[in-house]
Amino acid sequence: MRKLRHWLFGLGGLLWLHHVQAQNTFPLNGVADPRTGYYAFTHATLVKDAGTTLNNATLVIRDGRIVSVGANLPVPSGAVEVNCQGKFIYPSFVDAYSDYGTPAVQRAPGFNFGAPAQLNTATKGAYGWNQALKAEQNAFAVFTADETKAKSLREAGFGAVLTHVKDGISRGTGALVTLGGDKENFALLKEKASAHYSFSKGSSTQSYPSSMMGMIALLRQTYLDARWYKQNPVTEGKNLTLQAWNENQGLPQVFEANDKWNVLRADRIGDEAGVQYIIKGGGNEYQRIGEMKATNATFILPLSFPQAQDVEDPADARMVSVSDMKHWELAPTNPAAFERAGIPFCLTTADLKDAREFMSNLKKAMAYGLSETAALNALTKTPATVLGVYNEVGSLDAGKWANFFISSGPVFNDKTVIYQNWIQGKKYVVKDENWADPAGSYQVVFNTANGPVNYTLNVKSGTSAALVGGKDTVTSKFYYDGRSVRINVAPERSTENLYRLSGTVGGQGWTGYGEDSLGNRFTWTATAANPATAKADSARRKAPGALGKVTYPFEPFGYEEGAQPKAETILVRNATVWTNEADGVLQNTDVLLRDGKIAAVGKNLTAAGARIIDGTGKHLTPGVIDEHSHIAAASINEGGQSVTSEVRIADNLNPDDINIYRQLSGGVTTSHILHGSANTIGGQTQLIKLRWGANDEGLKFKGADGFIKFALGENVKRTSSTQNNRFPDTRMGVEQVLTDAFTRAKDYEKAWKEYEANKSKKGAVAPRRDLELDALVEILNSKRFITCHSYVQSEINAALKVADKLGFKFNTLTHILEGYKVADKMKQHGAAASTFSDWWNYKMEVIDAIPYNATIMQRVGLNVAINSDDAEMARRLNQEAAKSVKYGGMSEEDALKMVTLNPAKMLHIDKQVGSIKTGKDADVVLWSNHPLSIYAQSLYTIVDGTVFYDRGKDEQMRKSLAAERQRLVRKMVGEKRGGAAVTPALPSYQLMHTCSDHSHSHGLLTVDAEEVE
Repeated sequence: MRKLRHWLFGLGGLLWLHHVQAQNTFPLNGVADPRTGYYAFTHATLVKDAGTTLNNATLVIRDGRIVSVGANLPVPSGAVEVNCQGKFIYPSFVDAYSDYGTPAVQRAPGFNFGAPAQLNTATKGAYGWNQALKAEQNAFAVFTADETKAKSLREAGFGAVLTHVKDGISRGTGALVTLGGDKENFALLKEKASAHYSFSKGSSTQSYPSSMMGMIALLRQTYLDARWYKQNPVTEGKNLTLQAWNENQGLPQVFEANDKWNVLRADRIGDEAGVQYIIKGGGNEYQRIGEMKATNATFILPLSFPQAQDVEDPADARMVSVSDMKHWELAPTNPAAFERAGIPFCLTTADLKDAREFMSNLKKAMAYGLSETAALNALTKTPATVLGVYNEVGSLDAGKWANFFISSGPVFNDKTVIYQNWIQGKKYVVKDENWADPAGSYQVVFNTANGPVNYTLNVKSGTSAALVGGKDTVTSKFYYDGRSVRINVAPERSTENLYRLSGTVGGQGWTGYGEDSLGNRFTWTATAANPATAKADSARRKAPGALGKVTYPFEPFGYEEGAQPKAETILVRNATVWTNEADGVLQNTDVLLRDGKIAAVGKNLTAAGARIIDGTGKHLTPGVIDEHSHIAAASINEGGQSVTSEVRIADNLNPDDINIYRQLSGGVTTSHILHGSANTIGGQTQLIKLRWGANDEGLKFKGADGFIKFALGENVKRTSSTQNNRFPDTRMGVEQVLTDAFTRAKDYEKAWKEYEANKSKKGAVAPRRDLELDALVEILNSKRFITCHSYVQSEINAALKVADKLGFKFNTLTHILEGYKVADKMKQHGAAASTFSDWWNYKMEVIDAIPYNATIMQRVGLNVAINSDDAEMARRLNQEAAKSVKYGGMSEEDALKMVTLNPAKMLHIDKQVGSIKTGKDADVVLWSNHPLSIYAQSLYTIVDGTVFYDRGKDEQMRKSLAAERQRLVRKMVGEKRGGAAVTPALPSYQLMHTCSDHSHSHGLLTVDAEEVE
């Protein structure tokens, strides 16, 4: 066995015996060194994986690979022995989400509504039609080792990363690389290790997609296009993007979601395509952990936690939302929430400004409940397993790459230091100091001429020790540098019996020569008596103290787990009931709600166990239905093209929108969430019930007919833009867009019918599935219905003629402020009208608006509704309806129907809602006063028999909310005064979507002071 002194392996002077391939293609400028890296790391506490720890273990590596691992293994002949007495060896971490070594991506500027549209891709070559699809992009082709970044990652314990180019909605393939400083040829472990996707266009300047729902539609369509491309269609030619897309489907599929709701959006894309994504989260997934588990995905979780904000100034503090403060407090609980829920996850340095923050943030997450075992798995086995490379990295097993680090103790302990990180068998220094702390107890043997003499040496530090022999304890002069040791002692306190010892640090301990005061020489050995051992979950950190609760939704007025409202049996007694049926308004009447339905309407009703609500002096009406709303959506307009019927509001609902709760306070129970008016044929709409606290699927009005948004006029032809290059540019062009779209839809439908009739014949090829045309075919077959943004009588006439010619119908004309001019033609066509009460003069198209419009259209025989198109107006739609009583002399019952039964009929849901009738959904509102009065307040808003708004409870919640705000402010102030870094107070903004034509987003940016009413 070859022995070398430990000084060869000190951090300051390691003689590196670099492993080299016996043969390679690179020329050598210098003298060849054929020696191989052959090492035995002995006497270590070796953490083989999260479930296996070996004491006094040996790790043998050769040529960059692990040869053997075990306890008390002999050191192989020819191996260089590295004594790791008292040290820990761990598998180096694996980061499953990185852009290490790839070029920086220049993000495209935001969409400018007034600027010219880039309608076509700027990518040159035989690639796909959309610049944001980069399936052909390969990280390995552009990977360059970056020693600066690699060093910071190694210092955090990482040895390998999955890297990709973070550019595009489809990002191509990722590569598994190590963090060594060798040539890229050696660092590259797997060229194509994964395929990547996101909801970010990255550097693409192409106009489409310009919204969340557009990105989702693009992904859905591309999955379909790629399958179609496998048929080798002549009409497509060579499409390298679709070719690469198909080739990449066999790889692990990684989706960057970055938000809890985006997680669900991505998962549904995967479900539709038959793909299970590995999902990169954003840190707020703990807010919907049940939904996260239901995805069956493995997650990649960042440890980028928000800083406390500087809220000492009350003027600043009042603009910081409770939601933001709660997230600051609870964000570190995210990994622990995944562990408790049994959801597999990896941890990543992604989203950190500096990888050196990783370990401190990880320890913070552990203080908030994450166990050491789960943390280690999330950094080793889990990422290696989901990427299909556990046979290469992720644990210390024979045959795997020699990626490991050596630390002073359990890696997650606060005082632990990582000394070295070995990558593919090459050592990288992390902490340049004596890695071997000699503190401890040693059994010392002097091999004198008179026989062995035994002592115990207690070392306190590198300069102080005590030698114990018999009954005596003598303080010794002690010198230790990790490579050699010197001790001067007088064991029997006899000045004539002084001993001087010198030795070296070896594999089994210390060995050397000694001399007594008479000049007698002898050999001596010292063996550690109490080597360090690992302890499971040994790092005990300061607990974070009392934490706030997760609420559903994660907003003010949300409900804690278990406190969510549930359907009840409710008996409203002695109310004035506005039935909207032939019975009209009933005085002193009872209404029984049971199992989410209206069970009975009458007098003196009884129901065992029912919750009794006294309606005396109060008014009970059907819930308000808003036919035209833009709340509860992450995006509203997909304005990148003139026809975007493939996009769906359903794909980007936002259940956390505080406007859901606010509108419940105004009696709204159902809202029709529309696409905006940026294009002639917009996106598919979504009807929701305002079930505050539900997730996005829970909001949807099940079984309702599908609708779609069309638009006419200024918004479509972009009157506000002087640089519009997107067709149409005139109202005449709008007609042609409609004509062209439905002509194509008819041809598409015909092609599919022909295929279905002949698909059994040889050579039959299915047409390309087109989601845009699918929706238009649904309209032609009366399976999807149009609600159309409209103002001017001339274009309304033109649109009706196009529809009549091509065989489709406008179900509803919304806004329709010149409806009084064309009411007869609308009636003939069969269109309904959803209008404003008295909005006027906000642009040229509405200059002829009059407050008598609704009444005139109603008298002609149209079904007329009053809508909001505005989050604030929706809270008082009952008052908006009442204006027609004032302006047009409409009856009170007819006025109320304009925000209840009439929109229900427009939306084809009048069999479920819109009136108080036995068997209908229990969607009702109890008002404090006449429902058309400006003094009327909603006391209870009930949806499906569940009280989602209770004015009395609301007052209690406001008090609790005020207390919670003050608690969080005090905690943030304490963070600052405790010396922690804080950020300036940041107001929380919310985009209030409307059908304004002044911005692409159709919204107003407002400060979100949702907890201050």
